[in-house]
Amino acid sequence: MLVVRIYADSMEGPTAGCTFDEDSDPGLCEYRQGQDDDFDWQLIRTYNWPHPTPDLLRGSFMMVNSSQHFGGQRAQLLLLPLSENDTHCIQFSYFLYSRDGHSPGDLQVYIRVNGGPKGSAVWNISGSQGRQWHQVELAVSTFWPSEYQVIFEATISEERQGYIALDDIVLLNYPCYKVPHFSRLGDVEVNAGQNASFQCVATGKVSEIEPFLLERRNGMLLDTPLLSRLSHKRLMATFQVEAQRGEQDLYRCITLSSRGAAVSNFGELIVRVPPTPIAPPQLLRAGPTYLIIQLNTNSIVGDGPVIRREIQYRASQSMWTETHGVGSLTYKVWHLEPDTEYRISVLLTRPGDGGTGAPGPPLISRTKCAEPMRALRGLTASEIQPRQLVLQWEPLGYNLTRCHTYTLSLCYRYSMPTGGSGGNNATVRECLSVERNTSHFTLRDLPPFRSVHVRLALANPEGKKESREVTFQTEEDIPGGIAPESLTFTPLDDMIFLKWEEPVEPNGLITQYEISYQSIESSDPGINVPGPRRTVSKLRNETYHMFSGLHPGTTYLVSVRARTTKGFGQTALTEITTNISAPVFDYEDIPSPLSESESTITVLLRPALARGAPVSAYQVVVVEEDGSRQVKRRELGTSDCFPTPNSHNEAQARGAPHYYTAELAPSSLPEATPFTVGDNHTYNGYWNSPLDPTKNYLIYFQATSNFRGETRINCIRIARKAACKDSKRALEVSQHAEDMGLILGACAGGLVVLILLLGAIVVIVKKGRDFYSYPYYPRKKVAINKAAMSYRQEKSRKLSSLDCSMTEQSTLQQDERMAHSFMDAHGCNARNEQRSSVNESSSLLGGSPHRHCRRKSSPYHTGQLHPAVRVADLLQHINQMKTAEGYGFKQEYESFFDGWDVTKKKDKTKGRHDSLLSHDRHRVKLHSLLADPSSDYVNANYIDGYQRSNHFIATQGPKQEMIYDFWRMVWQENCFSIVMITKLVEVGRMKCCKYWPDDTELYGDIKITLLKTETLAEYTVRTFAMERRGYPAKHEVCQFHFTSWPEHGVPYHATGLLAFLRRVKASTPPDAGPVVVHCSMGAGRTGCYIVLDVMLDMAECEGVVDIYNCVKTLCSRRINMIQTEEQYVFIHDAILEACLCGETAIPVNEFALTYKEMLKVDSQSNTSQLREEFQTLNSVTPHLDVEECSISLMPRNREKNRSMDVLPPDRSLAFLVTTEGESSNYINAALADSFLRPAAFVVTPHPLPGTTTDFWRLVYDYGCTSVVMLNQLNQSNSAWPCLQYWPEPGLQQFGPMTVELLSRTADDDVIIRLFRVQNITRLQEGQLVVRHFQFLRWSPYRDVPDSKKAFLSLLAQVHNWQRECGEGRTIVHCLNGGGRSGTFCACTMILEMIRHHSVVDVFFAAKTLRNSKPNMVETMEQYRFCYDLAQEYLDCLEIR
Repeated sequence: MLVVRIYADSMEGPTAGCTFDEDSDPGLCEYRQGQDDDFDWQLIRTYNWPHPTPDLLRGSFMMVNSSQHFGGQRAQLLLLPLSENDTHCIQFSYFLYSRDGHSPGDLQVYIRVNGGPKGSAVWNISGSQGRQWHQVELAVSTFWPSEYQVIFEATISEERQGYIALDDIVLLNYPCYKVPHFSRLGDVEVNAGQNASFQCVATGKVSEIEPFLLERRNGMLLDTPLLSRLSHKRLMATFQVEAQRGEQDLYRCITLSSRGAAVSNFGELIVRVPPTPIAPPQLLRAGPTYLIIQLNTNSIVGDGPVIRREIQYRASQSMWTETHGVGSLTYKVWHLEPDTEYRISVLLTRPGDGGTGAPGPPLISRTKCAEPMRALRGLTASEIQPRQLVLQWEPLGYNLTRCHTYTLSLCYRYSMPTGGSGGNNATVRECLSVERNTSHFTLRDLPPFRSVHVRLALANPEGKKESREVTFQTEEDIPGGIAPESLTFTPLDDMIFLKWEEPVEPNGLITQYEISYQSIESSDPGINVPGPRRTVSKLRNETYHMFSGLHPGTTYLVSVRARTTKGFGQTALTEITTNISAPVFDYEDIPSPLSESESTITVLLRPALARGAPVSAYQVVVVEEDGSRQVKRRELGTSDCFPTPNSHNEAQARGAPHYYTAELAPSSLPEATPFTVGDNHTYNGYWNSPLDPTKNYLIYFQATSNFRGETRINCIRIARKAACKDSKRALEVSQHAEDMGLILGACAGGLVVLILLLGAIVVIVKKGRDFYSYPYYPRKKVAINKAAMSYRQEKSRKLSSLDCSMTEQSTLQQDERMAHSFMDAHGCNARNEQRSSVNESSSLLGGSPHRHCRRKSSPYHTGQLHPAVRVADLLQHINQMKTAEGYGFKQEYESFFDGWDVTKKKDKTKGRHDSLLSHDRHRVKLHSLLADPSSDYVNANYIDGYQRSNHFIATQGPKQEMIYDFWRMVWQENCFSIVMITKLVEVGRMKCCKYWPDDTELYGDIKITLLKTETLAEYTVRTFAMERRGYPAKHEVCQFHFTSWPEHGVPYHATGLLAFLRRVKASTPPDAGPVVVHCSMGAGRTGCYIVLDVMLDMAECEGVVDIYNCVKTLCSRRINMIQTEEQYVFIHDAILEACLCGETAIPVNEFALTYKEMLKVDSQSNTSQLREEFQTLNSVTPHLDVEECSISLMPRNREKNRSMDVLPPDRSLAFLVTTEGESSNYINAALADSFLRPAAFVVTPHPLPGTTTDFWRLVYDYGCTSVVMLNQLNQSNSAWPCLQYWPEPGLQQFGPMTVELLSRTADDDVIIRLFRVQNITRLQEGQLVVRHFQFLRWSPYRDVPDSKKAFLSLLAQVHNWQRECGEGRTIVHCLNGGGRSGTFCACTMILEMIRHHSVVDVFFAAKTLRNSKPNMVETMEQYRFCYDLAQEYLDCLEIR
């Protein structure tokens, strides 16, 4: 091997290298021979040869003689390694020649880099090239710190002829001219499985026809490049190399031509393995539709860096996968199916194409079950039988169950009679498990002809969905047997009264009862037994029968059975024995004695006729007539008999008036036989002693029958012996005197009755009271104003009367009260007389029919201590009673209880309180149930109304065992209205049983069906249909349920109660029965309601109120009707409010005309009815004391108030629930009712910078779905500007609350924003979606909005959103939470009134709001705007 070193840096001129001449510097060219070849190159200097060959040219060069070596042998000449940070151009000359044209071999050039393998030849030549030298250039591109070495290799051909020579190996210091050079070849990094792209850029003399090669370090060549010319001197060859996993190698570019070759540096191919996690992800939490995982990517297999993480998941039973990018080490996989197993793997990605590794080991986990999607639907009965129902419903599927583990239950209920006498029902409830994947079920063992309420419950571990109840009625069946114990009877001698109860299981409508009876045994031998069987049919509502024409002392077999349309039921049997009857005498009249002496009298004794039992003995009884025993009757058989057997001696010893003078056996009296009384004989132990001639005697004949311990006696007076010698005359005179006495007595009695009757008539005529008078109205005549008067004029007159009462004090004298009523004009309201009127009935209560007041005189004198009070003087009277020191409301209330005694009780089992007793004289008596004589009792009393007797029934709230009695009373009294003034539960105690159904329910034989329910802010109206078995007609009943009265106290204001009372009066037909009024005890609140009703009618008709005597009369009907002094004062305040305010509701069809009249300005007073109404509103608005705002004035809360002039009262505050550090639960916000819902509004000022967090706590705590903003930002009249309190855009946290803006829309009138609000401390409560309405058309410092239409549009948008949200509240705020906010709330209430009741009542709306916060609807302009807006809304409705 020949190694050549070329020194270029020491050479001058353009070239330097090896010429192999003798005179050349050996230090400039060093080379060496190869060590692993077959032979060496020879240095030849031809001019030194003694015999030069003609085949070689002269000169010095390195040569290989092919003929001296074998074919295939090689010789290598190695230049020393070179290093340069650029392209080297190596020029050399070669000589290949054979004289005969044979190939001497091959000459190849190799470029070895950094001592590595020599690779493949970068240039080669073979064959004979002629006898001349050829010059070749090598462009070698290398860069520091790499070095390269040029290797020349000669290979001997098989022909072994010729020469191969090298000369003039020169390293140029300028680029090659004949061949191009390569730009630096960069390293290529790719991911396994991808193609690496090597770009070989050749510059210089380059042609597309010349081959371009990519050489791998092991010598393998790629020769299929993609060529592209960059310029006329630059050409790029692109090679694609497939990268295998784990591969890392070197590649260089080579181009070949006859002029030489170009070689690039080695570029490294780096193959990276995409990363794969070693461990599966970790499950953190599972939910129904999500899995929260931790990726576990700290340990991986493969190369980094990881630039992207993804999770790949699929259901285990599905081949469809989904991939999501992950931005953190924990991830929540959403939108999964409940109760499904998933396989979740992690994918990691490094840079470059194909950098995503294989999925890591999977996490296999299952989601939790989700709550069922909805309740099952389509519950129907495919078959209905008397005792079973075949039910079916929609098929079950996973889309409903949301879980593979679920249960399906079928729950049903029905009512069954308890079997007691009260007609109460017991509800049977049961839930049955239904097999999975089934959609039908047979419900067995049901009672026939019963309403069965069925619902389906679909449950899984996460929740339960119940379907709405569906009611089915089983078919009728034959009735069950009548309970033998219900058969009760009263036997007489020839009659039996039999009663029974309806079968416990009627199994349908009983259409008939069949009673059969037959005599089977008799103690009377004259009766043929068994007798014929007789049958009687009874109607379905007749559960009794009177058997007549029976034989005494006879046993009858009686059977009773009921019938439905399906047939007769089982028979109830009983044996009843009639009573024996007393023997009957065959005397047409008192017989005349056969003979008579001084000591004897002979009479004719006739045998008695036995009835039911034979006569056991006869007695002749003597009675001394000495004046102590008065004979009252002389009819046969009606005299008192003598059961005590006194002998003559015993009677004398005891002083008894009678004695047995003889006892005869029946056998001794087969026929009429004379008998002498006083014959001095003994008969069966009784001495027939002689009679005393000086005494008067009555002679009786008595017969006795005995049977089974039962004795019947009958006797008859058969003679009278007078104490006179002429016995016959004495007897006649005595008889005539007795007859005359009876006649005179009858005449005297008739005369007494006549005198009493005449006296009663005189008294009645004198007093002049009729049926309709009320017992506590003042005695006066009332003349009501006959002219039609609008309620606006009426109220003006009342206000004028009250105003004048403060300056003109008048006494309640009879002559003044005879000619004027409450609404008549008097001196103080003369200015109102010229006003035009709208044709309406003048009424304090409105809505109720116009009352024609009749003149009545009071049944009593009211007296000087408690006279009636004129309405005009009522305000002054109340103020005096509240401030009086000696005699005020306290003393007047306590006077009601003087002398009361409440020790008697009627029926404790049916009374709720021992202290509350139903006065028997006025109590409601129910029609008794046949089986229960005491079933006529109910704890209820009749109370008279104004000029209407028994207009009310005051009763207690029904207990469970009283529900049937309650509905019996409503049915019996034909009641239409039920007034309920209590909640079912108050302060944790049951106050009244829920005595009405949610759908349909049977109470005994009364069926109640709920038709509709109307819920308002302070009361609820329910309408029921009432049916009773055996009666064809239906009865409609309305229950008016006032829900705003506390248990022990009174409402803060009477506004809602007065509106409630008006509704009841307007809804009750004039021909209906009494109005049933009840609370819990049937006293207190019940009494307050009745007194208000009566007194307002009296005030309207007579212009006076007599509250004291009204209450006193009520307490005489039912005690404790007013329970507390507070209630007594409240009655006065409520009546005063009603008189001050009057009725202000206007029907929509009369609104335009009425409003026009209200706007007219009176020329004399220079005011209008509208302005007077607003002044009235101001006068009745409560003025808050400091004590009523104590919470707002606490030192820690002062900074939370925008203004100390406008504070909410403590009773209306909306306290915060969400806690935040040391912050209090106070916020300046008040709850206010709408027309339909209690606490529908939350009114607050614009949030301060320090209360923004409290504001969003308020929104979340009270479930507010709308926020209405009526002021502008940065609007303020104080030190606190109105700043933006919401995020826009994005999300912002306020304390524990996060608020995120979801959307924003805007127009010229309003900006609507949608927020999502969440409490991060109570994530389990979910999110609240809130819509924010910022109204833009209300200019600063203006009292009313700029546009009514824009404000109507705002109201409509808020209403529609609230209707979508359901039960959410509305927060309304302006600058101070008063005037503007109140106007919005009032207008909302007015539109609710129009939609639901077709009335407009601005006064009621403003008064209701001011009860919660007095600064609502502050100005006259805002009050009038409410009227204008109502008119605008009604005009829009007409246009539509």
